[in-house]
Amino acid sequence: MRSLARAYTASSIASLGAYANGPKVEPDIKLRAIGMLLDRGWGKPNQPHTDAEGGELKIVLRTIVDHKP
Repeated sequence: MRSLARAYTASSIASLGAYANGPKVEPDIKLRAIGMLLDRGWGKPNQPHTDAEGGELKIVLRTIVDHKP
């Protein structure tokens, strides 16, 4: 399935480019197309992981158990 979908990469990118540059395309569709092109070309920016107050998220392992079946 993945290889079949990838066969449409060039035409899909061309279509996104047409939406991004189209003079009669709704502004919200243009922005979504531009965002999709940038995400695929440059990757999505890293998302910081924070706690509920916005502080650095820390994980503490207190006990490691050796499990024997």
